[in-house]
Amino acid sequence: MTGILVNILIIASWLIVAWIVLSYAVNLGRTPPDHPVSRLYRFLARLIDPVLVPIRRAIPPLRVGGMSLDLSPLILLVGLQLIIAILR
Repeated sequence: MTGILVNILIIASWLIVAWIVLSYAVNLGRTPPDHPVSRLYRFLARLIDPVLVPIRRAIPPLRVGGMSLDLSPLILLVGLQLIIAILR
């Protein structure tokens, strides 16, 4: 049973990494809203955002110059990796 849970958490980790990469492609590359990359990004955001919102409330984005750096995906990935390590 724990093997299945570990595999699910590994897949979730890869989906978060994909969402991060796609966020750069969509936000910096100015992809049109109807582009498949934009649609995939929005789909992954609907899956991941409910988990990130509580983390963002606890640890708001850092202000770096004129930008803000959102650390919540990194914190989520580290947390998932810790859970995976404990379960193994």
